[in-house]
Amino acid sequence: MFDHLPGLLVELFRLTAWLAIFSVIFVPLERLCPLHPQRVFRNQIAVDLGYYFLVGLTAGLVLAAPLAVIAYAARHLVPNAVLATIATWPIWLRASAAMVVGEIGYYWGHRLSHEVPFLWRFHAIHHSAKQIDFLVSTRAHPVDFVFTRICMLTPLYALGLVGTVHVTDGAIAMTVLLAGIVWGYFVHANLRWRLGPLEWIIATPGFHHWHHTYGLQRNCNYASMLPWIDRLFGSHYLPKVWPSRYGIPEPMAASLAGQLVQPFQDQRATATTANVTDAT
Repeated sequence: MFDHLPGLLVELFRLTAWLAIFSVIFVPLERLCPLHPQRVFRNQIAVDLGYYFLVGLTAGLVLAAPLAVIAYAARHLVPNAVLATIATWPIWLRASAAMVVGEIGYYWGHRLSHEVPFLWRFHAIHHSAKQIDFLVSTRAHPVDFVFTRICMLTPLYALGLVGTVHVTDGAIAMTVLLAGIVWGYFVHANLRWRLGPLEWIIATPGFHHWHHTYGLQRNCNYASMLPWIDRLFGSHYLPKVWPSRYGIPEPMAASLAGQLVQPFQDQRATATTANVTDAT
């Protein structure tokens, strides 16, 4: 019954250590250069901590089966000539290609999460935060998290940019995932930083905060790291000013348990309310 307890404790320790590291980095920065004045222990911070540990503990288990199916399908559906050509690329080229391809996959998964009503039920939880800081990056329903990660990883497996044959394949996949996670904390941070011309090359808090603005104007800036992908697909929005309000018009449960259950409940009344509120 308790066979997996030591492994679970190790994983909890790992997650706690990473949380401490990111807190040491971002909490002082958000106090020194805040975009909006707010307390460290803001409203809903306990919920976001719950998501941090929930997703951290379950992501690998939930993703393992679908990724195994995707890897199997890729080996049988993608022409061998394509896989063989990419396999000859040097590691730096494969890693760079993986970053761009994975980002495009994530972009479309993220965009679909806004445009498909069923997917928005789950993704709305991430947007329900009325105060933004680095920890809001962790606020993700497991269904939402799994969907976007599968969208990101599928083209990587399909093109043979990552796989299970070479040790470097796993390293590339891990690098892409970790880069997205770390940058996710940065772009959600309550920081008033703008990077000038670099904002056209790499995502910043200014870029991503507009994605969290209240109302339908949030339907922009879907990329996690490369804003030029949004320009490529016509969803880029980056004015000089910052959003003044965050959140969604739809009602959202206050507790973690309530938010996990809410997307599976009848959403007709919620959708009607949201449409009327956004229209006004």
